[in-house]
This record gives sequence, C-alpha cells and structure tokens, in this order.
Amino acid sequence: KDARTITKSVSRSTILKSTGKMNTAQLEKVKNKAGFIAALDQSGGSTPKALRLYGIPDDSYSGNDEQMFALIHGMRSRIMASPSFQGDRILGAILFEDTMDRKVEGKPTAKYLWEDKNIVPFLKVDKGLSAEINGVQLMKDMPDLDALLRRALQNGVFGTKMRSFVKFANTEGIQAIVDQQFEVGKRILRHGLIPILEPEVDIKSPEKQLAEQMLKTNIMEHLNRLGPNDLIMLKLTLPTESNLYKDFVDHPNVLKVAALSGGYTRDDANELLGQNKGVIASFSRALTEGLTLQQNDDKFDSLLDESIGSIFAASMA
Repeated sequence: KDARTITKSVSRSTILKSTGKMNTAQLEKVKNKAGFIAALDQSGGSTPKALRLYGIPDDSYSGNDEQMFALIHGMRSRIMASPSFQGDRILGAILFEDTMDRKVEGKPTAKYLWEDKNIVPFLKVDKGLSAEINGVQLMKDMPDLDALLRRALQNGVFGTKMRSFVKFANTEGIQAIVDQQFEVGKRILRHGLIPILEPEVDIKSPEKQLAEQMLKTNIMEHLNRLGPNDLIMLKLTLPTESNLYKDFVDHPNVLKVAALSGGYTRDDANELLGQNKGVIASFSRALTEGLTLQQNDDKFDSLLDESIGSIFAASMA
C-alpha cells in the first residue's frame, strides 16, 4: 500500500473506535462491502412525478398530502420488501422523513432495512431548495435539524443526505453551496451520524464541466480542513470528465463517493458511472425506471432485480 492508502486505513480505524453513538457494524459495511445506495427519498415536491411513473395518476389522491405519502410509502415498501432488494448488492438506502416514521412488514423502516435486509439506513434531512441566487440554489433553513438528527439516531439511522443545486459556474454561488454543505455536515457529525453532502450540478447546464471543476476545487479545500476523525460521504453529478472525482475517492476523510442519476436514463447513467472508478451509484429514478403498480409481483421483482443487477455492475466497474 502507498502512504496515502495507509493514512486512509488508519484514519478510518481510529474513527471506528471513537464513534460512541454510531453503529460500527454499519460503518464497516459501508466502508468495506460492495454495493450501491438506493435513493428512496422523494420529497413532497417530487413525489407526484414518482407516483405518475409508477402508474398512479394525480387524481388518485386529489391534492391530499396524507394520501399521497401513503401511496408513495406503498411503492417504497414494495421495493424494500422485494426478494431482490438485499444487502448483498445494496449498501444503503436513503429515506424521506415520512418513510422513516412508517413501518415496513410491521417494523420501523430503518430497523427493517438493517435487521431484515442488511441495508444501512440514511435519512434525507434538507427541507428543499431556496430561490436561485448567483446561479445556485442553497438549501432552505433547517430550524429543527438537531431534533430530527436525535430522532434519526433513536430510529437506528446511520447517516444523512442533503441536496443543493448548481445551475451555472458562478464563483460566489458555488463557494456558498460548498460552505453551507460542510457547515451543516459538521453539525451532523457532532450527532454521531455520517453526512452525505449532495451539491448537484444540473446535467443541462451549458457550463456543466466548468461548474464541476469549480465544485471539485471548493470541496477539496474543505476536505483538507477536516479533522482526522471527520468522515463524510459525497453524492455528486456524473461528471463530464471521467474520473474527475478520483481525488475524493482516495481522500482519507471520504467514506464513499456516490453519483446521482440526475435525469439520465438508467442505461446512460450506468454507462457514465462505469467510467468513474471507485464511484458507486445512488440512483432514484434510474433505479425505479419501468416499475409500475399494475405489474404482478413476479414481473415487478424480475424488473427490479434486473435494475439492481445493472446498477451494481456499473458501481463495481
């Protein structure tokens, strides 16, 4: 091993011994096992589209949020309970707060994922995006974050995820995005949870490649200022330049680097992911592509198995 690899190994070993609140078995799984992260955290804003793709029209719940969330939980439960949805190919699953508060097969969702499926639970903690300023959308304020993090720990959640959005290669905007992600990430670390930072770059941006380069520079500056026991994860847009995030993959403070599908089809996302060594998938729409309520269980499970298999293969490429 080279010196950097040894440093990374020592750093993570130290963290394993020092995280009193954290589930060390979950940490070992995320650190050492193969697989990808299933994103099952559609928020209130993106749920109607997810339901339509699943074969449930808007008039099925007529603007009733409680009914809408019950329907999307039914979809997520069906996915999680599928025989193909197992910890041999899936490292973790990101949950929406409402999903964490519900049950699957009679068990609290996070507990079900870990105890029945050997899948590490994460929780989406952001409250959506602010209006665009300087070519980016920062996260909205999270006044109840600390209470939510305490509740996540009580539910057996291992880590968190929070998303902001980059539209253009604006210096001030991208710096503000990264500053905010790391500031909130440090709060999350203090609770004994591993934060997934997700500063997404718009795949349709005319300045996508430049924005990704600027984002990388800003993230690296923050990574190099973290303490030796501060572990984070990154969830990033599939880059225009292959292996752009290799330095993050090798960084001692980065537990995992994941890629979002960001609107790409599953085939396109898998192809791009395969060009980025060491980066794993954290797909949402690409994972559930083609699944519908109307399919019988055999058809549903077969399609989900095929989806999981292709995403796993691309994550291991």
